[in-house]
Amino acid sequence: MPGAGVGNAPPVLNLNESQFLEHAAAQSVTVVPGEGWQALFDGQSLAGWRVTAFGGKGRATARKGLIHLSAGDPFTGINWTNVTPTVDYEISLDAMRTSGSDFFYALTFPVGDSHCSLIVGGWGGTIVGISSLDGADASENETTQYISFETGKWYRIKLRVTAQKIEAWVEQKKVVNVNTSGRKISMRFGEIELSKPLGLAAWDTGAAFREIKIRHITTPDSPTE
Repeated sequence: MPGAGVGNAPPVLNLNESQFLEHAAAQSVTVVPGEGWQALFDGQSLAGWRVTAFGGKGRATARKGLIHLSAGDPFTGINWTNVTPTVDYEISLDAMRTSGSDFFYALTFPVGDSHCSLIVGGWGGTIVGISSLDGADASENETTQYISFETGKWYRIKLRVTAQKIEAWVEQKKVVNVNTSGRKISMRFGEIELSKPLGLAAWDTGAAFREIKIRHITTPDSPTE
């Protein structure tokens, strides 16, 4: 169902940051389907989160139902500070590029005892994939996809982690479907490792997030809702 969770992109020309975020916050949102979801964002504060200690980080602020990361040099990010599951879970959120041209969504997450990142909009703005699989990052492994993303548009992104698979969807399009049995799951070397165990980051790019939710799944082989 294209467009789930998003409204029309706001005008992005001739707006300052505050005006842009007002437009972003005013766009309609669709309820995340399914049961058992728990909110990781209260819509008004960074409670449960801390700003990631990236060198050259930008600001992280919460207001009017969204979290905004201003562009860093190069990273800005936030870490979840509470209990993080390691298997049989899903994370859903809406993400938007608010400025810049690189990745506006890097979700670092646990896979058992390991961690990796789902990258959306990387390597100049279009690459989607997992960093890293068997030492190869999102631009170099079988998860690599090229998708164009509009600045100022919300995209619903969903991740599923089970004992043997990592799956992900962007706007109901399945973009990652990896059997992890026998694979080396790891982080790309560098500052992004500070996002462990669960964190969101953007690279030289402004980003906004809303409707950040997580749930435990007991039927991991069922199709996404």
